[in-house]
Amino acid sequence: MTTVSQCFSTKQEPVESDKSSLLVVSFYKFADFPDHADLRKPLKDLCEELCVSGGIILAPEGINGSICGSRESVERVLAFIQSDVRLSGLRQVETPVSPEQEAIHHGHSSSSPLAAGEDAPFRWDHVRVKLKKEIVTLGMPSVSPIERVGTYVSPEEWNELISDPETVVIDVRNTYETRIGKFKGAVDPCTTAFRHFPSWVENQFALKQEGNETQAKVEKEEEKAEKPKVLPRIAMYCTGGIRCEKASSFLLSQGFEEVYHLKGGILKYLEQVPKTESLWEGECFVFDKRVSVEHGLAQGTHKLCYGCKQPISDEDMEAPEYESGVSCPYCFSEKSEEEKERARARQSQFEEWGVIGGPDKGRRPATKPDSPRKSSAKLGSSI
Repeated sequence: MTTVSQCFSTKQEPVESDKSSLLVVSFYKFADFPDHADLRKPLKDLCEELCVSGGIILAPEGINGSICGSRESVERVLAFIQSDVRLSGLRQVETPVSPEQEAIHHGHSSSSPLAAGEDAPFRWDHVRVKLKKEIVTLGMPSVSPIERVGTYVSPEEWNELISDPETVVIDVRNTYETRIGKFKGAVDPCTTAFRHFPSWVENQFALKQEGNETQAKVEKEEEKAEKPKVLPRIAMYCTGGIRCEKASSFLLSQGFEEVYHLKGGILKYLEQVPKTESLWEGECFVFDKRVSVEHGLAQGTHKLCYGCKQPISDEDMEAPEYESGVSCPYCFSEKSEEEKERARARQSQFEEWGVIGGPDKGRRPATKPDSPRKSSAKLGSSI
């Protein structure tokens, strides 16, 4: 098997074809997948062999992930996943990696020589394949996108739908995502986690529980009598589409009849719809080290606060609450002094070594585990 050091040597040959250029692919598929755990090891081994980094979640309801690597390697990983007929037809969004990010990914960063790739889309030497209960956490086992979802709307048709005054446009993402960008006129539920979305819907549309059935009702003050409420047409969107699969399935289970969602999510919209025709305002937060993207999936301007993992602007970084690697205006008041001190220690390690934990972080011990003094001496001579 190819080792990590072989994958990401600092001496890279010039890129001669598109097959060697890097790209990021986000993908998911809801499926009946009870034996999902069996896929973890062979999938992780293949990613490591092909030098593909990123994160993948496996659950009884399917697969969800974002990976980065050469086009050829990524295509091989996706083909392997889809060799299981239950996972064929992955919904995916592809994003090319900029030359600057690619250079960092290949180890040409002078700012972090010991952790080359620290600023690349994903940790350059690492792939995570996790086992979870859900590929996107809503906390409602009865909601199944495998059985039914809303109506998909292509990016080309999206503007017409959300421009209709009879359509209620809902941003299904969390508040730290919506504050840096959203569609014009969209309703922001102001949730901090996707699992809070059902409660927001129940409150927003006055859904009441009656026995085992949930229906929407509204009280007319003049008659003081309850009558069925006519639920509005809903158009929802999220980053890549996966949260809308569950959210639309949930709304349908609550009696909503017209539920639409943006196919491919914001990312596909930004990729396909010209900026001159776009109704998107701001930037789109992404769950990797690019932090945010703009139209055409170009690199955005936001950075990440490593104290809370939220996007921050240049203006936020000028605020007195901002301290690199420790806090920002959005988390400063929520962190104790003890937490800030621990964060400062981690940041100090990173600034000194280029990686948290020291220069040998993640490497095999130079000597046997029962020889700490020899190991320490080896570390000293390697600095």
